Amino acid sequence: MAARLRRARWLVYIYFRCLGQQMKAILAYEADFVILMISAALVQITGFLFIWTIFQRIPDINGWTFWQVVMMYSLVFITEGVGSLFFEGTWRVSRLIYNGNFDQYLLRPVSPIVQVLAGAVGFNGLGNIITGGMLMAISLGNVQVQWTPGRLLMLVILIVSAATIRVAINLGTAASAFWIKTPWSLVPFFVHQLGEFAKYPITIYSLAVQAMVVVAIPFAFVSFFPTAYLFNMEAWSAIGLLTPLVAVYCLFMAVTIFRIGLRRYESTGH
Repeated sequence: MAARLRRARWLVYIYFRCLGQQMKAILAYEADFVILMISAALVQITGFLFIWTIFQRIPDINGWTFWQVVMMYSLVFITEGVGSLFFEGTWRVSRLIYNGNFDQYLLRPVSPIVQVLAGAVGFNGLGNIITGGMLMAISLGNVQVQWTPGRLLMLVILIVSAATIRVAINLGTAASAFWIKTPWSLVPFFVHQLGEFAKYPITIYSLAVQAMVVVAIPFAFVSFFPTAYLFNMEAWSAIGLLTPLVAVYCLFMAVTIFRIGLRRYESTGH
């Protein structure tokens, strides 16, 4: 047990060292950093204005008020930001495999998964996190919530769990590159687009779509169910408590799929 803990601490240390080097490389170009931050914030603000425009004409969406939907939006933004800022490397797996550069990861005495996660930094994610955090604070300030120490702790757990689900989905879909050997696999991008469903209450979708975002690719646990718990939406509140378990399941499945892909990796050849 002690040996496993030491290895876990070592992997975390290596991850942050690799991530730090990526950040230094990007920060060398300050203008690019500022542009990425501003563009990310503008995209999220545009989405917020779109929701605001809709709610100017209707009082609610299937019983969900404007600020409750904004809370869903904020969770989507924050989790996307965490995935981009800290785990952008998952988006580069296809190209690494296609070019044969993934071989370098296999020659190093560090888990390939850790190297993939720390392989890149997307500073646009910082803009997403800041904008999402601001929207979340405003949303929580405009909805009556009976805060207790337990509920505050649960809020933190739900945010961490939602981000874990998002990263796990990115990692799992990135593993498709082991089977679909193209410079840019469309599977991660397709699945990422399905995350758009998480910006609105799932009750507005058909049963087929609900099944997809709850069971097949659980984006509903990124935003809908955590929001239902926080705002005590009786029909869905209890399911929100399952979010941490779903996060553990998604992470386990993502790592398992990635390891299966690793076993069939054959490099590119010449």
